[in-house]
Amino acid sequence: MTTSSLPPTARLALHGIRKVYPGVVANDGIDLAVAPGEIHAVLGENGAGKSTLMKIIYGVTRPSAGEIRWEGQAVTVRDPAHARELGIGMVFQHFSLFETLTVAENVALALPGRPELRELSRRIEEVSARYGLPVDPRRTVHALSVGERQRVEIVRCLLQQPRLLIMDEPTSVLTPQAVEKLFETLRRLAAEGCSILYISHKLDEIRALCHSATVLRGGRVSGHCRPAEETPASMARMMIGKDLPHCEHGPAQGGGEIRLRLAGLSHASDDPYGVDLRDLHLEVRAGEIVGIAGVSGNGQQELLRAISGEERLAEKHPVQICGAEAGRLSAGARRRLGLCFVPEERLGRGAVPALPLVDNGLLTAARGQGLVRAGFLARGKARAFAERCIATFDVRGGGADAAAQSLSGGNLQKFIMGREILQAPKLLVAAQPTWGVDVGAAAFIRQAIIDLRNRGCAVLVISEELDELFEICDRIAVIAQGRLSPPRDIGEASMEEIGLWMSGLWPGAGTSAPNTAGEAAHA
Repeated sequence: MTTSSLPPTARLALHGIRKVYPGVVANDGIDLAVAPGEIHAVLGENGAGKSTLMKIIYGVTRPSAGEIRWEGQAVTVRDPAHARELGIGMVFQHFSLFETLTVAENVALALPGRPELRELSRRIEEVSARYGLPVDPRRTVHALSVGERQRVEIVRCLLQQPRLLIMDEPTSVLTPQAVEKLFETLRRLAAEGCSILYISHKLDEIRALCHSATVLRGGRVSGHCRPAEETPASMARMMIGKDLPHCEHGPAQGGGEIRLRLAGLSHASDDPYGVDLRDLHLEVRAGEIVGIAGVSGNGQQELLRAISGEERLAEKHPVQICGAEAGRLSAGARRRLGLCFVPEERLGRGAVPALPLVDNGLLTAARGQGLVRAGFLARGKARAFAERCIATFDVRGGGADAAAQSLSGGNLQKFIMGREILQAPKLLVAAQPTWGVDVGAAAFIRQAIIDLRNRGCAVLVISEELDELFEICDRIAVIAQGRLSPPRDIGEASMEEIGLWMSGLWPGAGTSAPNTAGEAAHA
C-alpha cells in the first residue's frame, strides 16, 4: 500500500510504520487504515507489536519511520495530550492510573481544563451507570481490584468523547455481563461514527464485535480478515501459524492432604469502600484445582491478601497452609511453608517494573531455588533460573536483563507464572493466571497448571473467566459480597448456575444485608 492508495475515507491511516528498540524490531513496515464507524481488530501473539503500534498512534512513543495520517492530513502525534486534542482516546492494558489519587482525580487529569470534582463525580456515576460499568468516583485507585481499575480506564476514555477509540485488552478482567454491556456501548459509538481499534486475545469476542481485522506476526502485517467469516480456530492459525493446542485435563487424584484450609475466615477491610470477608470456609487438597469465580470487587482482593500474607489477620487459625496455622505469619513465612503466589496485578505486586527479569526472579525464588548462599546472591544461578523461566514459558523480550516494564503484558504474565510454577510449590494460589495472554500461551499456562496439579500440588485459581475455570478446575466456588459459596464438582456445575451464584443466590446463602461495595459491584 502506498500513501496515495490509502482509502480516502480513512479516519486514521498508517503507512510503513516502523519502531526499533535496542535489539528488537517491534513494528516493521505496518500499514493499517480505519474508517469512521468501523470496529477494527488488531490480532497477534504476545510480543507481535500490537501494543507498541497503539502507543505510537496515541503519542506515547514515536515511530522510527513511517507516516500517520489523521482525517486525510499527515500528523506527528507529539504526546497523549495532543492525541486527545485530535480526538484519539485509549484504554491501556497496563493501567495508567495514579494509585494515591481518587477515581475522580484520575479522570480529571485526562480532561481539558480544570473540571470541578463534584460535578465530574456526578458525570462519572452517570456514565458508569449508563454503560453498566460501576465505578465509585470517591475511592482511591490503590484500593481497587484489577477489574475495577479496568472500568475506571474505560469510563475515563468514554468521558472524552473520542472520534477514535483504542482499546487494548479492555475485557481481560470484566465479567460476561459487563462485556456484553461494553459491546452495546461500542456498537452504539460506532453507529454514531466513532472509529474503534480493538485488541483482544478472546477470539469469540472479535467475531461478535469487529467488522474487520489486521493480523500481526513478528511485528509485521501477516494477513487481513473479516472475523464474522472466520472461526476462532482459523483466526488462531493466522496468529500463531499452527492449530491451537487443547488442554488435557484428566480426573483429579483425590484424597490428598489438605494444603489450604480457610476455617471461618472473617476479616474487616481497612478500606472504607472495600469488602469485608465473612465466615469463609474452604479446603484445597493436594492433587486438585479449585476455582473461585465472582464479579470483580466482591472480596477477591481481600481474600488474596489474607491468604498470601500481604495482610496479616488478628488470629492465626482462619488460614492454614500445609497444616500450619498461618493467619499471623508474614508472606515470606507462608512461602517457606510451600506457598507460591501469583497476584492479579502484574506491575507493582507481581513484578518490580524497573528491575530486570533476573532480579524479578530473585524476588520470590531466592531461598527456595538456592539463589542465595551464605547471605550472598548467587548471580549465576539467578540468571539460569530466569533463563529457564524465559525458555520454558516462551517469554519474548530482551532476555533476562530486560526490565519487566519493557515486556508486553502477556509476556510478563508468562514470566510471573513460570517463576512460581518452576518452584514446584506445595500450594499455588493464582489470580487471573492468563490475563492478557494470547490464545496459544493461555492454553500452555492452563496445561502447566494442570500438570502441576498432576504432580501433587494443590492449586487455587481466582478468575473472572468462567470458561477458564470450567476448563481447568476440579471444583468451583463463588465469592459474592464477601461470602463464599460451597464448592461444586465441576462436572455437576453449569455456567448458568455459577452465573446465578455470582449474584449471591446459592442454596443456603445467608440473608444478611450485602456489603455496600459488593452491592455496587452488581449495580
